[in-house]
Amino acid sequence: MLISIFDTRFNYSNCKSRDMDAVVDIGGRPGFNCGGFCSFCYFKGVKTVEPLGCKYCPPHKKGCDYCSRAVVEIQPGFKSLDQLVFEASQQCILSRPDSITIKGNGDASFHPDLLKLVQTLSNGVVPIRLDYTSGKGFFKGDEAGPLIEAGLRRISFSVFSTDPELRRRYVNDKHPEAALSNLRTFCERCDLYAMIVLIPGINDGCQLEKTCNDLEEMGAKGLMLMSFANSKEQGLIFGNEPLMPGIVPYSVEEIRRIATEINERYDMRVIGTPLWDPQTGAPFALAHHKRELNRLPAIERSATIITSSVAYPFLSTIFEEIGEDVNVVAVNKEIGSLITREDFNCLDLENIKERVLIPGMVLAHDQEIRRALRRDGVRRLVFRGPDALTVETERSIYMTTEEVIARELEAFSGLICQINELGGEETESATVQKDRDNCSCKRMDRSHYDD
Repeated sequence: MLISIFDTRFNYSNCKSRDMDAVVDIGGRPGFNCGGFCSFCYFKGVKTVEPLGCKYCPPHKKGCDYCSRAVVEIQPGFKSLDQLVFEASQQCILSRPDSITIKGNGDASFHPDLLKLVQTLSNGVVPIRLDYTSGKGFFKGDEAGPLIEAGLRRISFSVFSTDPELRRRYVNDKHPEAALSNLRTFCERCDLYAMIVLIPGINDGCQLEKTCNDLEEMGAKGLMLMSFANSKEQGLIFGNEPLMPGIVPYSVEEIRRIATEINERYDMRVIGTPLWDPQTGAPFALAHHKRELNRLPAIERSATIITSSVAYPFLSTIFEEIGEDVNVVAVNKEIGSLITREDFNCLDLENIKERVLIPGMVLAHDQEIRRALRRDGVRRLVFRGPDALTVETERSIYMTTEEVIARELEAFSGLICQINELGGEETESATVQKDRDNCSCKRMDRSHYDD
């Protein structure tokens, strides 16, 4: 494939298409490449971050590029058009992708070459998806049209509210009318999925109803109602809590209830995050589609799984169905990848077995995790499990139930294989099955001898 940066076009003419979605990361930094922090931004107030430790750290050293920099999305700024074209070309050398997703840590609407980038990557052939924008970088009101004509086909748009004054105050939007004008164009001419961080007393109630009515009238394809994090238990682990003093966020159960009610009232697809997709059952759709559990491997050994408070009821339900020798224990943190050493130190060890699996991306160093889980004198072996066992609702909104279940079956099969390889003593059912297999083999041998 020939690529010319100078005429900003990809030549896809000699490329064969295959089932592939390319991702282009434009870079950027929250608060700096997005027109300033929103009032509810997860990264607002983050100062110097001491490394927490993670799966990428060396065995005897806490701190690496991921847990020192990437986890707080520190980058020098947006990448240049030339660099982005080069990085995209590396993914598309031998084949034409089915789609290309543009993502970043900043707001894509502020990238100075966003239109050129879409034109370059699409070249009128490949559909482009924009993973996130708040629209704050659109100040003329007519930026959406050229992007759609260039190849943009799907966009995730952080709306917060269709009330310009609420956007001006809480989204730090200097041109809310322009952003909302572009929002309408996106809704009318491509697939737009709106995002609303729901804050009690500000953009809920009547304001939420107005925003939902506006989005449906505009033609939005979907709506993501997002839980607002305002405490350490909800994931603010960098000493920046609370983001909005005095605000008590909706619980994940309340977000689920509101999402379910709105989903029943409107034609657009509605999900609540992090907990509930009414259409697919994600996250942990297997907890709602228990017949599918028969497709998982048998559990042959015992272990304890440590997880987040949000995942706990679903994981418990699943493992109660497929194997009583695996128990699930929750820490006081809603998101598994944001579990830290402090959470392990506060955990009651009474029901923790000698083989332990933890979420793969927990932010703690392996040595410190082992120390925290051995403080009662039991020398437990601790292993990091898969990075994810389910599909986040922000992703499931683009998927079918069958696609979500297939993804979960693959992840849970991997976890069970890890338990069978690394777990404690064999389960009673596995021993019985082996005895049956041995007896069957002996009968076959004896039958052959008698003949």
